[in-house]
Amino acid sequence: MKTRAITGFVFIIVMLVSLFSGAYVFTGFYILLSLLCLNEFFGLSKNTGVAVNRLAGFLIGAFVFGFYAYGRFQDVDAKYALLLIPLIALVFIWELYRKSDNPFSNIAYTFLGIIYTVLPFVCYYAIAFIDGSYNYHLALGFFLLLWTSDTGAYLFGVKLGRNKLFERHSPKKSWEGFIGGISTSAFTAYIVSLYFTEYSLINWLTMSLIISCLGTLADLVESMFKRSINVKDSGSLLPGHGGVLDRFDGLLISAPIVFVYLYLITY
Repeated sequence: MKTRAITGFVFIIVMLVSLFSGAYVFTGFYILLSLLCLNEFFGLSKNTGVAVNRLAGFLIGAFVFGFYAYGRFQDVDAKYALLLIPLIALVFIWELYRKSDNPFSNIAYTFLGIIYTVLPFVCYYAIAFIDGSYNYHLALGFFLLLWTSDTGAYLFGVKLGRNKLFERHSPKKSWEGFIGGISTSAFTAYIVSLYFTEYSLINWLTMSLIISCLGTLADLVESMFKRSINVKDSGSLLPGHGGVLDRFDGLLISAPIVFVYLYLITY
């Protein structure tokens, strides 16, 4: 428990520093974080007998995130996005030279990893630039809503949990915890709306509902993946917590939907 607490505290400090240190540090940190999550997904894939193309996957993931990030700082001609095409083709061509009985799965899991890990982080990154320039308020607000939802779900679940939410994939999750997480996140949304006034209370409450509901489902999806291969943690990078993917699983489905919501109400 002590190791878990120390790791959690240090990681929160690192997260906050990345948010408060400006756009460039924020960019570098989340490109790195997305690739670490991709690496852990590829590691999980290996347990299924699939041999993903790690190098090509990292190149495509880094290009997608890097190209979008560069566009936030400099005007970039959209035609350069076409460079992604040869990188994608590389995955298929490379498979010709690999001795594998599962070329379909190797190619499919390589792209699935990018879709499942890197693209959600791009969406989260885009939230911080939703009004055209870097603003840490929305990025910080997102994580405050996600963290308090997770914490509330855990505390309410431990104290009041009786009815299982989705026992097949996560026996410890309960409906009481789920409702507690929504309530805790909604209260946080109210507090956040008092300080980060770019968006109204209704908008923050809507975001909290999206994050609580879809964050829980995203957690269940990762649990489904891990249970299917009898793995407890996605990695061991964070002592006491497992892998990076374990800590950010709630973001993977909720961030893209929050980004779409903010985009629709902003433009």
